[in-house]
Amino acid sequence: MQSFADTMMAAPWNFMRIVHCSKTVLSQGVQIGGITSDFGHAWSRTITSSFAAKPPTSNTVELLGKSYPRDDYCNVTEKILSKVGKNLHNQRYHPLWLVKERIKDHFYKQYIGRFGTPLFSVYDDLSPVVTVEQNFDSLLIPQDHPSRRKRDNYYMNRTHMLRAHTSAHQWDLMHSGLDAFLVVGDVYRRDTIDSSHSPVFHQMEGVRLFSNHELFSNIRDGESFQLFEQGHRTAHKQEMHTMEAVRLVEFNLKQVLTKLVTHLFGDGLEIRWVDCYFPFTHPSFEMEINFQGEWMEVLGCGVMEQKLVNSAGAEEKIGWAFGLGLERLAMILYDIPDIRLFWSEDERFLKQFTVSHVNQKVQFQPLSKYPPLINDISFWLPSEKYSENDFYDLVRTIGGDVVEKVVLIDEFTHPKTKKVSHCYRITYRHLERTLTQVEVHRLHQAIEESAVQELGVEGRF
Repeated sequence: MQSFADTMMAAPWNFMRIVHCSKTVLSQGVQIGGITSDFGHAWSRTITSSFAAKPPTSNTVELLGKSYPRDDYCNVTEKILSKVGKNLHNQRYHPLWLVKERIKDHFYKQYIGRFGTPLFSVYDDLSPVVTVEQNFDSLLIPQDHPSRRKRDNYYMNRTHMLRAHTSAHQWDLMHSGLDAFLVVGDVYRRDTIDSSHSPVFHQMEGVRLFSNHELFSNIRDGESFQLFEQGHRTAHKQEMHTMEAVRLVEFNLKQVLTKLVTHLFGDGLEIRWVDCYFPFTHPSFEMEINFQGEWMEVLGCGVMEQKLVNSAGAEEKIGWAFGLGLERLAMILYDIPDIRLFWSEDERFLKQFTVSHVNQKVQFQPLSKYPPLINDISFWLPSEKYSENDFYDLVRTIGGDVVEKVVLIDEFTHPKTKKVSHCYRITYRHLERTLTQVEVHRLHQAIEESAVQELGVEGRF
């Protein structure tokens, strides 16, 4: 079985998932009939002549009208800061906007509140700058959890960061009294460089809470059932939840998500549920779909940890949550081959998504494929404090979206000195024109020089 995480950023919550998440298939071959993703930056038509990665010149980071003091934890780059506020998911007729609107339209029509208004509120303009507490602590993510690592996140300072997931807003929205909501926004993670990974991408989060009456009102003899008990945690439920409550919440969650992917992909799609682990839900699941003969992961979901719900002031309720990525959905739905395209300002790309209604079928017509130019770079690593993501960030800062892919192709340890050497293969390809050897040579040389200056490596150029 191939997880989509092998080829593309996995469902948003995989950021916090334990690496050996159980891949036990809970149900297979169900004939019914979702996906997620990553990245961003609009490539320029000309390549700048000022390549070097420049150190910060200010003691503060200015962003969205606010100032954040820099400290030793600050690692956000100007390249990443240039993405903040672009809000591709709110740009009319952008493919990410289309996916968002399709999902929003589905939830508005399917789930109606008591007064004939949509049950789910939608928040798509919340600030991407959050506190570390919002991003991790409020979600019960342990202090030593690997998802907190500086090498995997963009920190403004020790207390503020660019959100790594839209889950960062769960606690605040529940605390405000909301029982059903969707959150859409840009999220930021340091990652590898290829056609399906990006440090900036877009997610959607969904949360639904139920009172005792809401959950059991349509069940025969439902008045005798309760949400909570004093029990034990098992693989199937939390210690304070009754089995009846968990079964109904899980059934509702899977039914909601099955209807969603049926709306997006049509009937007849095979779906299966996979047991998994997330810090803020239990039990937890991933949805996989059989798309073009391969099982692909679509999203993460589960019954919310009651401790999280209680801390937000909803002690008398139980709920579920899910997370998915808009780029992945769009790449599958519209057959978009390269994640960099989402940041393109090329009319040949954008006009393809100007449709009369959001559910209109769109088949992306590829732009001309310009030839790649490939260069290798090798260097001895410093004795300590080297992170591959630091190198990837440096390459992105200098090369922008002209860099299509970076792959570690060789790792060598000197038998006598024990020094470690890495060799990376960098693929350069502009999506709007043919690059010249001279342009790429200048870019590549700038990357070599900056790697020595910024990362402390010893070049083997």
